[in-house]
Amino acid sequence: MIRMPLPDMITKIKEASGLSDEDIKTKIDAKCTALSGLISKEGAAHIIANELGIKLVESNGKIKDLLPGMRNIQVLGRVTQVYEIREFQRADGTPGKVGNFLLGDETGSTRIVCWGKHADILNELSPGTPVKVMSGQVRENRGYAEVHLNDYSKIQLNPEEHIPEVAERKIERKQLNELQENGQEVEVMGTVVQLFDPKYFETCPQCSTRLKDVEGQWSCGQHGTVEPDYSYLVNVFLDDGTENMRVVLFRNQAEQLLSKTKEDMLNYRLEPANFEPLKTELLGEQFKFIGRAKRNTFFDRIEFIANKVYKANPEEEIARIENNG
Repeated sequence: MIRMPLPDMITKIKEASGLSDEDIKTKIDAKCTALSGLISKEGAAHIIANELGIKLVESNGKIKDLLPGMRNIQVLGRVTQVYEIREFQRADGTPGKVGNFLLGDETGSTRIVCWGKHADILNELSPGTPVKVMSGQVRENRGYAEVHLNDYSKIQLNPEEHIPEVAERKIERKQLNELQENGQEVEVMGTVVQLFDPKYFETCPQCSTRLKDVEGQWSCGQHGTVEPDYSYLVNVFLDDGTENMRVVLFRNQAEQLLSKTKEDMLNYRLEPANFEPLKTELLGEQFKFIGRAKRNTFFDRIEFIANKVYKANPEEEIARIENNG
């Protein structure tokens, strides 16, 4: 099923119908009540959009319109970053490989995950290369949509279509007390006031999805019983003077924050006491994070899911205040 955040659905209905946010929310609540609570607000919004003749999901080749659950999509853009190819061994003993790169256009950027034979194309890519991706599948990863390539997918370099240069997008700076769960990527800056122990979880060495314990063995829905790899996340409390908020950093971002390698992080799993000094070393340090606010439904609170991490530069921040003042 294609998943669109409720705030985005409300915005699309508002733009197409002229109704106010309050009118749309009232209609959604009324539809949920009429169906005796057997439908989610997202489902109710889909019904209302259909009743109004509004098409919520449109695939026009733009990155901002990619939604988890979409299949056979086509997207054009330019390469902005290329990552290394990772090799692994499948459960049946055969070798496999995966690599990924970032693709950008004037509307945003997304990660293109290349499995098997598609990984070899990374050797031909560099920042700025025009690319056309065909027959990809969109999945959600930590709140972001990314495109996975399978046996039926194709990648075309330097396609006939004109693909403009990707201008650096200006990310809006927000204070923590302004954050809302609306899918918007923003920048926040603050002081680390608490660092928590890493949390580890078992992942598939082939597709990196989280594994399930099935009768004492780790199992991947796609690759069956496997010997697990490990991924991890780190939480910090950030304070910017307006609010304090939990910032969630998954593997790559956690490594950037702590200036540690994957090997270092996995060693902390075996020797957790070695992580203790970091809890005090990082306190009082200032960082900038780019990412999105997301509601943690279990605790009913807004958290910030970081996608990029930067050490704050005091001189830049002073100049920023002076320019805005």
